Amino acid sequence: MSSRWPVEHRQAGVSHTVRKILASLPDEARRWELIKTAPLDERTGQYRWTPDAAKRVGGFQVDHPFTVKEKVEAVHELVVDEQVAARVVTDLLHRPDVAFKAMADDTAKQMVNRAQVDHAFQGMERNIQPVAPILREVVRPLQFVDLIAACALFASSIERAMPQLNGHRFTEQEQEAVRDRLRQVRAAADWVEHAIETGDTTLEESLAALLRNPGPDPA
Repeated sequence: MSSRWPVEHRQAGVSHTVRKILASLPDEARRWELIKTAPLDERTGQYRWTPDAAKRVGGFQVDHPFTVKEKVEAVHELVVDEQVAARVVTDLLHRPDVAFKAMADDTAKQMVNRAQVDHAFQGMERNIQPVAPILREVVRPLQFVDLIAACALFASSIERAMPQLNGHRFTEQEQEAVRDRLRQVRAAADWVEHAIETGDTTLEESLAALLRNPGPDPA
């Protein structure tokens, strides 16, 4: 390692560990120039060479992640095992703000939708064994996945919400608000059923208006 750091290119106050890390940089001229200027340590606000600073320069994973990117990379290293990753993702999705931000990513949303469909198909295969081979051969474009996921999401949301309303006495305004949404749901379901039977997915203006604005919310 000493051959990579001639005495004239060593800087006072820079540790052997830092020089060892920087020694991995193949361009010696760049290496010797870099060590002259200590980088900013964002943790302390001071300009100094630390092992992590040297690792950042060399493109290596740091020991003490500070930036969002570094923290994400550190988490990725910990969740290589799929069982661990699944547990971590499940726990994180229990946080509403995290789930909301995650669903802003189209790829993440599509993967969740696809997983919901896969679970739905597994249930169907258990209950309808004769058609299981056919179900496995179905080609599932993303649009189809999104449709199935939307139906599954509605059903599961109702399943969760209704037991919590046991004993609740709905006011007239609440009743009307629910009826408005049910009219919206029925109209959407009729549209989907018509589309799968005819292949016509045309959205009429009256239906579009109902889907956009089912009625006033309860005061």
